[in-house]
Amino acid sequence: MKKILVILTGVFCSILVCGQNVSPFEQIKANPKKAYGMDCPYPAENHKLTKSPKGYKAFYISHYGRHGSRYYWTDQLYKDLDSLLTTAQRKNLLTPEGKAFYTKFMAAKEELQTGVSELTQLGWEQHQRIARTMYNNFPTVFKKGGNVLAISSLTGRCVISMASFCQELAQCNPKIEIREQSSRFTLDGVVPTDRQNPVKHRFPRAKAKYEKNRDQFKRDDSLRPKIVSRVFTSTEGLPGNPNRIASDLLNLYTSLPNIGHEGMMGNIVTDEELAGQWEDSNLGSYSWVFTPQYDMIPILQDILKKADAVIRGESDHISDLRFGHDTCLGPLTVLMGINGADKDPEDPYEVKNCYQNWETCKASNIQLVFYRSKKKPEDVLVKCLLNGAEATLPVPTDCAPYYKWKDFREYYTAKCNQVK
Repeated sequence: MKKILVILTGVFCSILVCGQNVSPFEQIKANPKKAYGMDCPYPAENHKLTKSPKGYKAFYISHYGRHGSRYYWTDQLYKDLDSLLTTAQRKNLLTPEGKAFYTKFMAAKEELQTGVSELTQLGWEQHQRIARTMYNNFPTVFKKGGNVLAISSLTGRCVISMASFCQELAQCNPKIEIREQSSRFTLDGVVPTDRQNPVKHRFPRAKAKYEKNRDQFKRDDSLRPKIVSRVFTSTEGLPGNPNRIASDLLNLYTSLPNIGHEGMMGNIVTDEELAGQWEDSNLGSYSWVFTPQYDMIPILQDILKKADAVIRGESDHISDLRFGHDTCLGPLTVLMGINGADKDPEDPYEVKNCYQNWETCKASNIQLVFYRSKKKPEDVLVKCLLNGAEATLPVPTDCAPYYKWKDFREYYTAKCNQVK
């Protein structure tokens, strides 16, 4: 009977594992906006978490979050499209669908150019929701109140994201005392590559192995000409070459849900078409986050140092919060090997199975939750959440999704120290 129970338990666990390993394409089918990659708004998904290990309770959370949804990061996109559409209108080169797009774009142009790079209302709400979910998921961390340190990039959209998150956390429990800081003094722990960081680092560049086999990947280049032809009867005499025009149209399209203008472009681009292009765009994203991964060592060291201080009783923080950019969170995901992002496959078709660029979406975040044994206070476990879902780490463990702190600390300390 005991043997049968063991077998059944094993089968049940296998079912759970298979259920969690949903293919990237199935995930995009369930949520087409995941094909937007890093422009994907934070998914409104409720993730079921495993119960705390018996005899342990959560007492501390270390966090890194990207700013929430924003307008496009540079005004060049809006300026280029303004010039392009205005010229096409004057030369009578717009299709009927292009004319409808022209009218809607011009009506929103002033707002877009004024708001460039700034956090939107949706971005504010995303961080409110993430903060409240964190509070509700881990009541033992926050119920008695305590001290929290929040640090941010010097960029406005990150500062406002921090304010949204911290205000919501304080509303959940007014006993929580939060110090917010956006300062050159703390850049090493949130954006070490900022030119204003007084601490200068020189880390080596990494190169993804798949790049030497990139020509094995069969690209579908049919979408860009289709998009351009839906807007313009001809591109003769228009500013920019057809490829640049298509890129600008795609960049605008994927940004629209973040700024409250979804539908502006009608059917010029469809989510189904973007889904067909996702694997190719994901390859480019992987190189983009893989190359600067070692630049994020100061953030990982900050995580280790602050957690160590709490565990040793040298710090009274119940949480350390960091608010930065995709340029940090994406490479940090690779550096830490979250969900296998550090696997570095040689086959370009395998990249999608170790990294998906929507995991670096707007308001994406890493949460490291620390648990202490009630019987042995020195016995500490860590669990990693990526965008609210339990994630794997390359740290050896016999109690996944939990990892022993001493193993976690040793693994990542060695990883930081081996990079010269």
